[in-house]
Amino acid sequence: MPLPRPSSFNENTLSIIMGGGQGTRLFPLTRDRAKPAVPLAGKYRLVDIPISNCINSGLRRIYLLTQFNSASLHRHVSQSYKFDHFGGGFVELLAAEQSFSSTSWYQGTADAVRKNLQHFKNNDFEYALILSGDQLYQMDFQSVLQAHIENSADLTVATIPVAAREASALGIMQVNPENRITRFVEKPKDPAMLESLKLDRATYPKLGIRRDEDLYLASMGIYVFNREVLLELLNNNHTDFGKHIIPGAIENHRVYSYIFQGYWEDIGTIRSFFEASLDQTSDRPQFDFFNPTVFTRPRYLPATRIESAAIDHAVIADGCTIDHAQLRHAVVGIRSVLAAGSSLNRVVMMGADYYDDTEKRNRPENQGIPIGVGRGTRIDNAIIDKNARIGRNCILSPEGKPADVDHPLYYIRDGVLVIPKGAVVPDKTII
Repeated sequence: MPLPRPSSFNENTLSIIMGGGQGTRLFPLTRDRAKPAVPLAGKYRLVDIPISNCINSGLRRIYLLTQFNSASLHRHVSQSYKFDHFGGGFVELLAAEQSFSSTSWYQGTADAVRKNLQHFKNNDFEYALILSGDQLYQMDFQSVLQAHIENSADLTVATIPVAAREASALGIMQVNPENRITRFVEKPKDPAMLESLKLDRATYPKLGIRRDEDLYLASMGIYVFNREVLLELLNNNHTDFGKHIIPGAIENHRVYSYIFQGYWEDIGTIRSFFEASLDQTSDRPQFDFFNPTVFTRPRYLPATRIESAAIDHAVIADGCTIDHAQLRHAVVGIRSVLAAGSSLNRVVMMGADYYDDTEKRNRPENQGIPIGVGRGTRIDNAIIDKNARIGRNCILSPEGKPADVDHPLYYIRDGVLVIPKGAVVPDKTII
């Protein structure tokens, strides 16, 4: 049978993006929003990554499954992704809902897909592409689908080579010379188990691996299922793909690995989010927002105005006002305001949802402090969430404090200071 042309994959593939659970490891960024709605790189959201990968791969039939704190995620997606009637395609949101057959929340990734099968079955499709909503990577899904077909696979798992220090936190695969998966271990901790799972270095040249260290094949949480295989494997009460469905499928189905060797980051913790965000300010960022295009909501904001600032490695989004400030390795989000004499060093500032005015500023809860960073304030190693109001002559830094702290004004997670969304930090505050 001839292989289908890549242009046909849009007609027979459904892309299903998992909106994530409570996002406890990304708290407090997930206190008021779902994980995929967390702002990224000044003007984007995490969910823009998998959606853009789908669009750039020619896949335009996309479902997004949501559950916790999903209002801002729904608003962003509905305002960002609109396809015309003639070209076809959609990005459709499916929130957890009660039905006659189920009254519970999603219990895991597999359970979320199972509870929405009635929606998926309304489409003609041969392949289901399952994606995560909180990862940073660029992948051509056409290549994954092509490899899936060439292998006559029932299920393909995208994998990435990782070092031993990362392997214990991921699902690790073992493959035969044809890349068929023969074994799967979720988050192996035992040293003997890890030793048995490492890749044979003799296979590195065939796989195109040039690293001189022990490596393991980790699941990326990206799967391609044949339609009938998906329906069969979900005909049970198992709740999670990684923990239950895939390990069970290896015994009785053709399960293959697609090995990806580009940049991939699971934005699962405050530290990983912070470092991945600051990497955008480096000379050669590992993730390229320029090529191919990452799509997001068009806002039509004015250009940023900068008045005699000192800037060393920064990403500055639209609509900002920067007045005689100092920036060093800083990400400055939309509508940010930095007053004269303010200083940001290794800071991710997410910006604001609106421009401030006198009426909002003078509300009792805002204490007369404008949105943004006040005159003479210094901030180091921090994430400033949206709509935060930081007063004058403050010093904000996690230095010398425990790695994890809960405070009415701030949080520290993984050694990173986090000023939560909508926080009001009074003048002369020292953290």
